[in-house]
Amino acid sequence: MSRVIAVANQKGGVGKTTTVINLAACLAEKGKKTLVIDIDPQGNTSSGLGVDKNNIHTTVYELLIGNCEINDCIIKEIYPNLDIIPSNVNLAGAEIELIGIKDQQYLLSQKLESKKDNYDFILIDCPPSLNMLTVNAMAAADTVLVPIQCEYYALEGLSQLMHTIDLVRERMNPKLTMEGVVFTMYDGRTNLSLQVVENVKDNLKQNIYKTIIPRNVRLAEAPSHGVPITVYDPKSAGAEGYRNLADEVIAHGKELS
Repeated sequence: MSRVIAVANQKGGVGKTTTVINLAACLAEKGKKTLVIDIDPQGNTSSGLGVDKNNIHTTVYELLIGNCEINDCIIKEIYPNLDIIPSNVNLAGAEIELIGIKDQQYLLSQKLESKKDNYDFILIDCPPSLNMLTVNAMAAADTVLVPIQCEYYALEGLSQLMHTIDLVRERMNPKLTMEGVVFTMYDGRTNLSLQVVENVKDNLKQNIYKTIIPRNVRLAEAPSHGVPITVYDPKSAGAEGYRNLADEVIAHGKELS
């Protein structure tokens, strides 16, 4: 049975997509069978893993509206042990098309059920908003991983995200828990990054991963080449950071089971 992790933060630019791409790649590199689901209409996770999102006709959008089965939209072995259900801009219209559909918030959960035994990890990249797509991801997930950028407004909107997680747990998915918080874009040269980390630790009573992802030029460059950091620059500080995070995520799963 797989662990389904929704990666969410309604604040954009916090390293959410970078985390999905590279955490998935590192889990796969460690021999864990991993599925990435891109449920963000921007489709950046898809293109960051080398999928030509504009020339693909079976995506998570077609899956959600019932135009294809899950096997039709999984692209297998884009890297060893790593599969993806891609997304593109068509998904932006899904919320309107799903109005009136019974149990629309459970669509992704229902579609995923038959695949859970096939993977060790399923990572869902949520859009940077608390909309029906994010709710679908949380209804399907076991845990929510929240990337937080090491900057002044790091905690802004976090209480709203926690409230949404609590609502989903109460009304839709009683097993949903916080996977934890991971700090991203850490710049050791500034006092601000250190202050943000300490501030979040003091104010957030959640699991906070020890691994802190550094601000790293190679990490920023990799998506434009359509490859994860483990391929683009496997010896970089960014690659090492996400490998360490993968180890922690695996270990945390053993504690939960």
